[in-house]
Amino acid sequence: MADRVVIDPITRIEGHLRIELETEGGKITDAWSSTTQFRGLEEILKGRDPRDAWAFVNRICGVCTGTHATTSVMAVEDAIGSQPPEQAMLIRDMVLSTTDIHDHVVHFYHLHALDFVNAANAASADPQKAVDFAKSIGSTWRGNNLTRMTEVRDTVKNLVESGQLSIFTNGYWGHADYRLPPEADLMAVAHYLDALEFQRSMIRIVTVFGGKNPHPHFLVGGMACTIDQNKSETVNQVQVSHIQQWINEIHEFVATCYVPDAMAIVGVYKDYFDIGAANPNYLAVGLGGAMYSGDPNIEPKFPSSKMTVKPGVIFDDDFSTVHPFDPAKITESVNSTWLSYSGSDKELPPLEGETTMAYSGPKPPYEGKTFPDADSVLLVGRDDNWDGKYTWCKEPMYDGKRMQVGPVARVIMAYAQGHPRMTEIVDGAVATLGITLGQMNSTAGRALARAAECLLTAELMKDEVFPTFVQNLREGNYDVFDASKWEPSSWPKEASGFGMLEVARGMLSHWVTIKDRKIANYQCVVPTTWLGGGRDESGQMSPFEHSLAGNKEHPLADPTQPLEVLRTIHSFDPCMSCAVHVLDDEGNVLQVAQS
Repeated sequence: MADRVVIDPITRIEGHLRIELETEGGKITDAWSSTTQFRGLEEILKGRDPRDAWAFVNRICGVCTGTHATTSVMAVEDAIGSQPPEQAMLIRDMVLSTTDIHDHVVHFYHLHALDFVNAANAASADPQKAVDFAKSIGSTWRGNNLTRMTEVRDTVKNLVESGQLSIFTNGYWGHADYRLPPEADLMAVAHYLDALEFQRSMIRIVTVFGGKNPHPHFLVGGMACTIDQNKSETVNQVQVSHIQQWINEIHEFVATCYVPDAMAIVGVYKDYFDIGAANPNYLAVGLGGAMYSGDPNIEPKFPSSKMTVKPGVIFDDDFSTVHPFDPAKITESVNSTWLSYSGSDKELPPLEGETTMAYSGPKPPYEGKTFPDADSVLLVGRDDNWDGKYTWCKEPMYDGKRMQVGPVARVIMAYAQGHPRMTEIVDGAVATLGITLGQMNSTAGRALARAAECLLTAELMKDEVFPTFVQNLREGNYDVFDASKWEPSSWPKEASGFGMLEVARGMLSHWVTIKDRKIANYQCVVPTTWLGGGRDESGQMSPFEHSLAGNKEHPLADPTQPLEVLRTIHSFDPCMSCAVHVLDDEGNVLQVAQS
């Protein structure tokens, strides 16, 4: 007889996610991923000026704000034929690079690491041994000193003794599978706090070019900022010098703190390279930050080094064969979704997509439900007449298959195409950890892939993107806006376009149809939609569901403290707010109310 576990909400993510599980003998045998919020921004955009779309979609999420804005302006630019100048593209690259690095660092330290780091255990650590531990893993971060470690140890100790754990409240600190020694926990907590301070360097770069953060400003045809070395209200030499300093600080933190920490933690939890494997299919259009206004198979006017990895698809874990990427093979299903398509619920390509509510779930006020045995599995709203709907998240597919997107997909794609620096980073990590490339498709692999990608992104921004931007300034190139297509009178009567961008969580695409100079249709196909939807028509699980129940071997030792589930789901860094634009039911055999 299977037991029931419901975790609702999953915390330390963006948005609202419910995971329902069946377990037997300490293993997960089935899983359902339910996004429990509806946004509907696509409907809000209909009838609006396409040049304003970025300002609305910028607010899909409070974390990855600029990524949606950038993809939106690229989709509109593709439709109307606008080509931003090189300096504008370089500015976008720097804003996106800092956003991606910010996302990876925040995800590791503040959203995911506490699944492996026992923060309360740091109270009993020896600060000098914590310094020694940091040195032993190759961390040369300037915060690794006795004064800092003592200060953090005393702070955690005071919190523990007070009974008020502040930001560490509601952790499963008594769980038996926390494995790090107290000194490693102390080092990680110190770096957790350092990472909070570190965020400022990245945010300042976004604010210089985007005016503010979150929700920085963008512009169809380029960037909203202006460059004039002689004016204080524009991007000038003082700000450029500051940006150079901040980029150096970013690279220092990633290389000397984040990467060694990630390597050390996944090294202790090496069995998680064999836990949490998702679907064996991978899609990526380049390295993190690769930008395409329209078909990625058409060479852009200003290609970046992030496009040296070509768009591609890998099926069935066959890393020896990279298939060409065809945007026309992307479709979205609403099989398990509280949405409907007019005339049919069959999958549609994004340009023909719809976002029409068709809610059939439980009606408030919600009453407790009982799950006495495996035959009475109750999903969200399921009863004798259940229609199979349990989420607001669509089910994207490529050529009929469920795909992984994100850091693992990009790292594997880069490695399969022989990208020199990524190959060097991965080979070093694989040799140190004693794993294979195929084991990157795992809970620990997703953490490792993020660190590898973050290091490469920081290097490219420091060594290529910013120096090119500065050299162009020296040559007098201050142009950041293409005005040739700004006026609607220059647009065709009807036009469609799309933009694709590799963001922290995976490949993001926006699709727009313009008629009579207004938005007629708009669809966002976001990374967490690829990863977190429900079953499609053929019964294929999403990567979230597959990672938990694909091989029916995922562990869950204590259903009242589902730490193993959090480790795997958090490794994807879910953003349900993007995807849609523990339940305490009376009578449950198992109830989980915190995560």
